[in-house]
Amino acid sequence: MYALTVAEIDTELASRGREIDAVTATLLELDKHPGLTLLRGFPPAGTTARRWTPVRQQLDLMWEDFGRVQTILEEARAIRARRHRPTDTERAELTRLLRERPHEVSRTPIPLAQRTLTGPGEQVLFVGIADTLDRMRHTFPAIAEFLDSVDAVNTRVLTGLAPVQAELDRCGGVTAELTDIAAAVAELLARSGTDPLSLRPAEVDERITALAERTRREAAGLAELRAMTADWPAALAETRARIEALRTAAAQAARICAEAEERILTAALPRHPDPTVTPTADLNALAAGPATAVTAAGLLELRRRVEAATRAVAAAEQLAQGLLDRHSELHGRLTAYQAKAARLGFGEDRDVLSTHRIATGLLARRPCDLAAVTRAVADYQQIIAEKSGRQG
Repeated sequence: MYALTVAEIDTELASRGREIDAVTATLLELDKHPGLTLLRGFPPAGTTARRWTPVRQQLDLMWEDFGRVQTILEEARAIRARRHRPTDTERAELTRLLRERPHEVSRTPIPLAQRTLTGPGEQVLFVGIADTLDRMRHTFPAIAEFLDSVDAVNTRVLTGLAPVQAELDRCGGVTAELTDIAAAVAELLARSGTDPLSLRPAEVDERITALAERTRREAAGLAELRAMTADWPAALAETRARIEALRTAAAQAARICAEAEERILTAALPRHPDPTVTPTADLNALAAGPATAVTAAGLLELRRRVEAATRAVAAAEQLAQGLLDRHSELHGRLTAYQAKAARLGFGEDRDVLSTHRIATGLLARRPCDLAAVTRAVADYQQIIAEKSGRQG
């Protein structure tokens, strides 16, 4: 076996020493990784636990390999430190330590049926610096990637929930909604702490957004409650103004719906028989009593009902107005196509006049069948296009 020279030995020791120093720094950094800290602090469960088991085994093996490499290197350094000029025997031993596989890892008995008559009774596994470092280099990326993914989800949850938790603290007073939000926050934090890999980023963002919106609404409601309690007469007056605005909107929506049902063939449109009757009665009952937490909460709930009714009335009006707008749009299209036919010289064409009369007649009916008018206008457009194509 070729023995390394003294210069080669010193170069090898220095090179391996630098490698071990770099490995030491990396492993110490890995040992402080936030993902690993989380896994140590909160026993993993579910998906994270299943994926952590093989990674933990790899991590344990890497630390064992690190100890073996250190042992081999320390033994080589001890031999080199004996004298300035090592003997041939020492050079041979140093060569074996630095270049071969001198470290015994395990002994495994060989079943009798698998032995030869003069063969060994056990299989001995040896490792060296080079192959051990190669295995560590191969193992490290998967461990780091796993820990990064654990930390990424947990950080996403913690960062996203921080404003929600701060708002919950600012709200102070406890309501049923705030209690429910706090429970949902705690559940998400617990899941992120024990099974972060079961959470998809989109799911995390969606849940945090929903919790933030619920918290914002509740905080706004509490602020509104405080304001109402502070100036109860003004709060009552503002609520009454909102009810009056709802009454006006409902009357306008009723007129438009009636017009749409008269002019357009449609199913019965949504009806909202004076949605202000009950709110007005409830407001009068609240106004009869003093400003308390209970009456303020009742007034806030009344305002929310008025807002919901206002949205429903607006939706009904939008639906009816949409039908009327569609009727006007079809009338405008028919007029535009008629002008186009005249400009092309087909205004008095028999086929063109016939299709125009059909469309005009359908459009003039009450109630008007918008689907039939749409088809008739399309036919009118098509006959003009065909006439124009034949002329070309």
